Amino acid sequence: MSIDRSLKASGALSRHRNVLSRAERVEKLKEEERWIDGESVTGLPKVAHRKSHSGRKSAEAKEEVEGTETEAVTETESKD
Repeated sequence: MSIDRSLKASGALSRHRNVLSRAERVEKLKEEERWIDGESVTGLPKVAHRKSHSGRKSAEAKEEVEGTETEAVTETESKD
């Protein structure tokens, strides 16, 4: 029995995977300029594949947001 299309996850194929295929590893090595044409595809070096954290704020951005919130609270208190 198959799953209804409406119940399938839309990003199921684009999620983070810990293991890359051989073609993906070669592609990464080419991007890093560590691939030599004609080299054997067996015994490839390790390739770091880190999960990107989209939507996270850096420490500086958090401080800026907190600073503006503090200023807004101080201004409203002084007006009262």
